Amino acid sequence: MSESSASMGMLLVDKPAGITSHDVVAVVRRSLGVKKAGHAGTLDPFATGLLVLGIGRATRLLEYLAGADKEYEATARLGVATDSQDPEGAVIAEDDCWRELTADRIRMVAGGMVGSLLQSPPVYSAVKVGGVPAHRRVRRGESVELPPREVIVRAFEVVEVDLPEVHFRVACSSGTYVRSLGVELGERLGTACHLTALRRSRVGGFDVRDAVGLEEVVGGRGIPGQAWIDAVSALAHLPRVVVDSGDAAMLATGKKVPNGAPDCGVAVFALPDDRLVAVGAVRDGVLEPRKVFHNA
Repeated sequence: MSESSASMGMLLVDKPAGITSHDVVAVVRRSLGVKKAGHAGTLDPFATGLLVLGIGRATRLLEYLAGADKEYEATARLGVATDSQDPEGAVIAEDDCWRELTADRIRMVAGGMVGSLLQSPPVYSAVKVGGVPAHRRVRRGESVELPPREVIVRAFEVVEVDLPEVHFRVACSSGTYVRSLGVELGERLGTACHLTALRRSRVGGFDVRDAVGLEEVVGGRGIPGQAWIDAVSALAHLPRVVVDSGDAAMLATGKKVPNGAPDCGVAVFALPDDRLVAVGAVRDGVLEPRKVFHNA
């Protein structure tokens, strides 16, 4: 895929374990021969699953996807805690309390975690403290305290209990750390816990089943159609205003255009053939472009 054919769109990639999200972006950029690429939400190195990548000028659209709800599949190992809350960290606590637990008890406790929660991000995370990712500060021996934030757990389903392992699915708001949910599940059950596996299955309306494997991208075997999302379709969750060529030309120069569309803080302005013209606001029936993608 050349940069001209991939000048603007979203690519769904199934990230493998063992590499960072930044590594995936670099591999895709190099393999597709594009200058710009970015992702709409990081995954831990040990995690797998859906990464939504913005290609070319679509990197400017990633901010409109970053806040989407997400779904995960995970495996928690009860009875063992690590300093990173995942299998890459050092063991800091062990116990046998999990032996007294039942599947019914675990499902009941997990169900009680649905709703709004105050969650402190793991210190081994990409959250920046003074402009530096927290995990870097910790690895330098610095003490890091991250303030709690409100997250929303929309569903917490225990899929299988095979003690000391618990397999579960979570649907949650953006910014939720599933590693921390696993640790909290353990705390509520009275035992140590860390995640041994994590897979992101959905980001907003995008599903990992439509994603392309990184090895396919590297191997040059082509991108399946369902893995490539055009810019307008990627923003389908936003209100859309169809404009004609004349209005598109004005918007392309940054001019406001009377339209009569309902007021909206963020909207997509597109031509009838689904070409993205701009993203902006509608105020008092006037289109106000903020990010322009159409050539006048």
